[in-house]
Amino acid sequence: MAMAGIRLHEISLPGHASPGVGFEAPFEMLDACHERVERMLALLGKIREHVKTHGADEQARQAARDVMRYFDQAGPHHHEDEERHVFPPLLAQRDPAVVAVVIQLKQDHRAMEAQWALVRAALMALVDAGEGWSGFSAEDGQRFDAYDALYRRHLVDENGVVYPAARSVIRGEALQAMGAEMMARRGVVV
Repeated sequence: MAMAGIRLHEISLPGHASPGVGFEAPFEMLDACHERVERMLALLGKIREHVKTHGADEQARQAARDVMRYFDQAGPHHHEDEERHVFPPLLAQRDPAVVAVVIQLKQDHRAMEAQWALVRAALMALVDAGEGWSGFSAEDGQRFDAYDALYRRHLVDENGVVYPAARSVIRGEALQAMGAEMMARRGVVV
């Protein structure tokens, strides 16, 4: 039975941007990553609903693998991009409102890492599930909800405050160097 609303073929592979977005446009790459994060969070919600009715079928397990692959690989790269390139120039500008948001976002990255470990463990239980798997626990559900809420608030702060401020500061050669470093760190050769 098909998973309602989940179309795995429409989900970009981890670490890959939307078609047409390359490292020569680093902020567009970061924006594309935010779009994928939102899709992965939505997919996580759909998995939760699906297993209530269908249990640990292959479609649910594959979707869980896709979510894990994304947040295991692309997520950490994205956070490192921000920590290396977006946050430092904003902290150097010393705008108190922006600095406060950047400090919170850095704390969010640590919290997301810890929360992801718990969410991942629940998804791994689904992937490894046998006949007797009884579904996600109430505690798993709370962890999924907390991770989703943290990430969504984080995206609002980045998209609404930090990225616009960074776009006004990071330009020209600094922007080119940012894209080149992001590409090199991922082992992309042109």
